[in-house]
This record gives sequence, structure tokens and C-alpha cells, in this order.
Amino acid sequence: MNLPQIVERNIGLRRNMKPQFFNGELIDRTTIERILNVANWAPTHKGTEPWRFIVFEHEKVKEFSKRHAELYKKFTASENFSENKYHSILHKADAASHVIVVYVNKTEHAIPPLQEEIASVACAVQNMLLMATALDVAVYWGSGGMCYHPAFKEHLHIEEKNVVMGFVFLGKVDEDKKIPGRRKTEIDSKVQWI
Repeated sequence: MNLPQIVERNIGLRRNMKPQFFNGELIDRTTIERILNVANWAPTHKGTEPWRFIVFEHEKVKEFSKRHAELYKKFTASENFSENKYHSILHKADAASHVIVVYVNKTEHAIPPLQEEIASVACAVQNMLLMATALDVAVYWGSGGMCYHPAFKEHLHIEEKNVVMGFVFLGKVDEDKKIPGRRKTEIDSKVQWI
């Protein structure tokens, strides 16, 4: 296979795999560092490199989940609180090896605008997802629970000006749990040629 074929294949194999399908196998730090390193090569306007990551590994993943669930319970009005959602947050990462909190480190000045910084961080995450795929690491990029709540940022000492973009759960999945890719429509229906 030539390089373009390898790139196309890897992109086609990338999946968002729910952590409930993870098998609990732990991933070594060197592998996680390789995944993070490719994030650093995302496009960045004005060289701001706005991607930032907080990595919870192995036994610290359960602490992350517990604290996340506690924040949900504390900051959710009783009429909106769901015991099922609480337990989902508490146990979502039970079989995950790592959870990475992804956020935008917003520069003080207006250039580049926030939407470009967000796009840059999304590109960094896509790089991570593609490397994880190449390394046979299952990933799930989600944003549930307290992801966007100010209390979550405060808990992790993320400055108010910054934007949390979600959590990347990493783990291993048995072969029989891997899912095929799908798109609702072909690319032709999404492109206008002039």
C-alpha cells in the first residue's frame, strides 16, 4: 500500500467507539504520548497552538468519573437531575484506560477569532483519533455531563476564558465488538462543483 492508500484506509477505519465496549485493558504511557504528539501538528492560525489536554490515566480515571458525577449532582437542579444520568457519568469510563479532557487555550487578543481556535483544536483531536486508530486504540470523543458547565472548568483549574471541547476516552476493544463505518449519504450529495 502506498502512503495515500494508508491515509485513506486509516481515515476510513476511524470510529467513535462507546466506552461500554472497552475491555478494561490498560494502555501504556508511550502509546498515549504518541497519540498526543500528533495533536501538536494540527493547523494553527498565527501559531497559537491552542490545544490543551488534561490526561487521567489508569486508577485516576475512576477518580475523574466520581468527581464528574459529584459535580453533576451538586450543580443540577433537582427537577432536572436524573439518577440514570448520574450513574452513566459515574460509570462511563469504568473500562477506559485513559480519559483526556480537551480544551482551547484562548489567546488574550482577538486574533485569531475563537472559532478558528476551536477549529484548530478539533483538528488536533482528529489527528489523535487517527493515530489511535493506527495504534489499535479505541476512542470515544464525547461532551456529556458537566463538560460545558463553569464548575467543571473551575474543578480542573481551567481559566474562564478557555473553552472545554469534550473528553476523549481511550481503551481497547475486542475484535468482535468493532463496528463497521457508515455515512448516511455519499460525498457527491454534499459538494457543489462550479
